[in-house]
Amino acid sequence: MALPSVTPDWAFERQHWRRGYFRVAGVDEAGRGAWAGPVTVAVVILPGLAQDYPFRDSKQLTAAQREAFAAEVRRVALAYAVEHAWPEEIDRLNILGATHAAARRALARLDPHPQALITDYLKLRTDLPLLAPPKADALSYSVAAASLLAKTERDKLMLELDGKYPGYGFAGHKGYGAPLHRAALRELGVSDVHRRSYAPIRALLEQPQSLFDEEEA
Repeated sequence: MALPSVTPDWAFERQHWRRGYFRVAGVDEAGRGAWAGPVTVAVVILPGLAQDYPFRDSKQLTAAQREAFAAEVRRVALAYAVEHAWPEEIDRLNILGATHAAARRALARLDPHPQALITDYLKLRTDLPLLAPPKADALSYSVAAASLLAKTERDKLMLELDGKYPGYGFAGHKGYGAPLHRAALRELGVSDVHRRSYAPIRALLEQPQSLFDEEEA
C-alpha cells in the first residue's frame, strides 16, 4: 500500500514556534466511536527541526505501516505518553469528558512538559496555547504522530480483550459496531468492557430484542 498523497507538514507547529513555543505536543485519540473497550489518547512532542517524517494519519495506513511508524515515533520523540479511559469512566463522564480526562493525564506525564498544543479538533480546557483544527491528524506531523501511538496502543489492548472475552471478535472490529459485533451481542449479551451509556448497548440492556429488531428492519 502506497502512502497517502495528503501529507502532514509543520504549518500549525510554526504558528506556535513564531510565538516562542517550541515544545509543541500533538494530541490525538482512538476509539471514541467504539461500543467497547477504552478511548485512547496519545500526546507526542517531536523535535522542532522541521524535517520530513513518514508519519501519516493512522486511519490512512495499513496495520504494518502503523506499527512501523509508531516505532519511529517512539524513537525520535522528545516525549510521548499514552492514556486510556475505560468504559466505566466513559459511562460516568460521557465520551467527550472521558477523552478530555485521558488527555489531561497523558499531558501531565510528559517530560519535558509542552509549551503549546495541537489537537485534532479536541478543544481541551488548558492554560497552554492551543490550536484545534479539524483533520489535524492528516495535516500536522505532531498530531499524526499522536494518532499512530493512540491507534496502535488501542489495537493492542483490543487484541488482549479478544482473548479475555472470546466470541465478540474484538481483534477484528476493535469494538466498533460491525455486523459481527452485533451478532455476538445478540448471542452473548453485554460484556464488562462494553460502554453501557452508548445507545445500542443501553437499548440492548433495556430490551434484549432490540438488536434483533434492528437487524430485521
